[in-house]
Amino acid sequence: MTENGGFEPVFCTIVPPHVLDHLAQAEDPVVHGPARRTLRRDAYERTRRRLTTVVGAPAVATLADAEPGEPRRTVYDARHGTDLPGRKVRGEGDAPGKDATVNRAYAGLGATFELFLTAYARDSIDGGGLPMDATVHYDEDYNNAFWNGEQMVFGDGDGEIFLDFTIPVDVIGHELAHGVTQYTANLDYFGQSGALNESVSDVFGALIKQYTLGQTAEEADWLIGAGLLAPRVTGEALRSMKAPGTAYDDDVLGKDPQPATMDDYVRTGRDNGGVHINSGIPNHAFYVAATTLGGHAWERAGQVWYDVLTGGELQQDAQFTDFATLTVKAARARYGEGEELQAVTKAWERVGVRTL
Repeated sequence: MTENGGFEPVFCTIVPPHVLDHLAQAEDPVVHGPARRTLRRDAYERTRRRLTTVVGAPAVATLADAEPGEPRRTVYDARHGTDLPGRKVRGEGDAPGKDATVNRAYAGLGATFELFLTAYARDSIDGGGLPMDATVHYDEDYNNAFWNGEQMVFGDGDGEIFLDFTIPVDVIGHELAHGVTQYTANLDYFGQSGALNESVSDVFGALIKQYTLGQTAEEADWLIGAGLLAPRVTGEALRSMKAPGTAYDDDVLGKDPQPATMDDYVRTGRDNGGVHINSGIPNHAFYVAATTLGGHAWERAGQVWYDVLTGGELQQDAQFTDFATLTVKAARARYGEGEELQAVTKAWERVGVRTL
C-alpha cells in the first residue's frame, strides 16, 4: 500500500518513447533495429505491468536476518534474455566480481538507499526495508532501463546510440525513485501528474549523483544520464535540469524537446501526454530553488520536495500548480518565512507556474 492508501505501480523507462520513435525511423538498420526491438519490448512490459496491477503482484520476500536501516540488495543477470529476474550473481555483502555492470548496479542501489536513509530517514524504497533487486544484461541491444513496480532492469545499450545503462548513477536513482513515488503519492502517469512523476525521479536521481560525488548545487552538472550517450551522438545527456531543451541535438537522436517554462508547454497525446517532455518545467523549478539556496541540494530544496512527496496531501492527479503550492506550504512549515520559502516561491514564478 502507498502512504496515500492506493497502490498502482506503473512501468517507467529512462529513455522516453519519443526518442526511441525517432531512432526507429532512421534509415540505418544499425540504429533503427535496436530501437524498434526496444519499443516492442517496452510495449510488452508495459502491458504485463497493467495485467499484474489488475490480478495482483506476488508478495515481495524480505530477509529475515536483515536489520532495519541496512540495504538488502540482489543483482541478477538476464544473460541477454527477458525472463526476470534471471540468475543471481551478487547478494548483499558479497564482494565485487569481474562484471563491471553488476558492480555498478549494486553500487547504484546502495547509493540510492544511502541518500534516502541519510537525508530523509527513509528505510529503502517503501520506507519499510523493501529488498532492492536489479537485473542486468537484459535482452539484446536493449536501449533502456526501467522500474516495473517490483524491481530495476538494465539494458546494455546498442553501443551505437546508448551505452550500458548502469553507467550513470542518476539513471539508477531515477528509476528507483519511481518506486518511492509508487509507495507514497502514487502520482498518475499521465499529463501533468505524470510529468511530476518523471520530474520527482529526475530530482532524486540528480540528488543521488550529487550526494555520491559530494557536490554542491553550484558544482553539479544537473544532467540526467550523462555518460549514457555513445561517442557518435551529439549531446551531453538525456535531459538537463539547468537548461531543459539543450541536452542533445543530433541528426539521428533528434533534438531535446523539453521546455523550461509554461510558455513552451507541449500539448501532445503521445508519451502519456508528454510526461518525459513537460517534466522539464518542474525540473527547472527545482534547479532554480536549489541553486538559489546553494550548498547541498538534498538538504533544503530536496527536503521540501521529499516532504511534499510523502506528506499525504499530494493527490494522485496533482497538477503543476498543486505541487508548487504544496512546496511553498512545506517550505514555510519546515523553515518559516526565511530564504527557503523565498527561493521556492521565486523558482515557480521563474517557470511560470502559479502557487495558490
